[in-house]
Amino acid sequence: MASSLCFLPFLLFVISSASSSTDILHGSEENEAVGHDLYREFLRDEAVSRLNELGKVSDVDGYLERTFMSPASIRAANVIRRWMEDAGLRTWIDHIGNVHGRVDGMNASAPALLMGSHMDTVVDAGKFDGALGIISAISAMKVLKVTEKLEKLKYPVEVIAFCDEEGVRFQSTFLGSAAIAGILPAATLNISDKSGRTLQEVLKENTVEATQDNLIQLKYHPESVWGYVEVHIEQGPVLESAGIPLGVVKGIAGQTRLKVTVSGSQGHAGTVPMSMRRDPMAAAAELVVLLESLCKQPQKFLSYDDECSTVDSLFGSLVCTVGEISLWPSASNVIPGQVTFTIDLRAMDDIGREAVLYELSARMYNICDKRSVSCVIERKHDANAVKCDGELSMQLQSAAHTAFRKMAGNVDVDVPKLMSGAGHDAMAMAHLTKMGMLFVRCRGGISHSPAEHVLDDDVWAAGLAVLAFLENHV
Repeated sequence: MASSLCFLPFLLFVISSASSSTDILHGSEENEAVGHDLYREFLRDEAVSRLNELGKVSDVDGYLERTFMSPASIRAANVIRRWMEDAGLRTWIDHIGNVHGRVDGMNASAPALLMGSHMDTVVDAGKFDGALGIISAISAMKVLKVTEKLEKLKYPVEVIAFCDEEGVRFQSTFLGSAAIAGILPAATLNISDKSGRTLQEVLKENTVEATQDNLIQLKYHPESVWGYVEVHIEQGPVLESAGIPLGVVKGIAGQTRLKVTVSGSQGHAGTVPMSMRRDPMAAAAELVVLLESLCKQPQKFLSYDDECSTVDSLFGSLVCTVGEISLWPSASNVIPGQVTFTIDLRAMDDIGREAVLYELSARMYNICDKRSVSCVIERKHDANAVKCDGELSMQLQSAAHTAFRKMAGNVDVDVPKLMSGAGHDAMAMAHLTKMGMLFVRCRGGISHSPAEHVLDDDVWAAGLAVLAFLENHV
């Protein structure tokens, strides 16, 4: 019996016919940069230089690795703080290691716009993930300082370089942004890294006095915040295939992680007849193919009706991955006795995600029963989807249009609207305030890799969009 779910067309991105597949900034010799307010010196040249500089701040030689409160992380924090001060911001480092830079504008008591991203990296990382969002915000603030508009802002603006988003060291993501949003459990101070040192001990070693009371005090009051904006590389191929440097994020997908254990009868590869086998590997293979089929064409597995129109479509947002698989005893001449694999399932629609999980589990158990093997499905992680604020997204879309016009003239293009399959600090900040995100095109959609790359002019476009947003809405 199929699960009941309704579908609406899901708009992954929208591109006008005038844009075709041509790059709107580089597709024509006639598209020369126009106007005198492009601020290339700060938004492009200096920003790119700073990305390269920060990309060299690493704990190891030969590749980029900068994890929470490592020596390189401390150096990076000091560098970022210096850049914030250069942009005219008042700076400080809080009790968990976030770097803040703030300007009060004309009304220090008004709710503040928060901008930023994370300064930590994965192992063998690229130099744009996280760093681009921090540097784009700082660069835009510096232009406001140079043009004497910084103190004329209607609202306070605060740029935050979050100390940890990747979760590499303590396997707990969003340490910095979750603390600001007030959703970081006090018990997090007691988690340990691989060396056995707790988060609290690591902070104390770096002269950051983190207690449960201090952690609670890090939470911003919702009434003190106007909104949160984050610029981030797309980490996917959509913008590059569309030939457009910037896109507006519609939301961040919810995620479920499963651990599936299939158990059968271990035996000799040459002596057990095929008809008498209870092979968990063959069963696991069928389960993986089922997962792929369901996630590629959910409409063939899930029923829907017209009365369920409030449920968002899974089309274009549902993705499923088997990232790990292991078997015992793992020998070429032995029928395995047990196979374990993981499932990472993400979708923008939480109800739809639950329907997929229900249908998937029922069909997996049925397959295992037919094959006379046992199957245990454990849910290891759940995170609900987060939607970006509609008004804030429209403002960012307008800001991106402004950047396009300044760089390429009177172009006719719709800014793509995308969902994010990856988590970002905006996911935690959504618990505090309305939030919006801009994605920036990255070459090949490659991220978490030294091959991660953003064109210099796309860095420029991102900076121009942030500047336009600040000038028009803050």
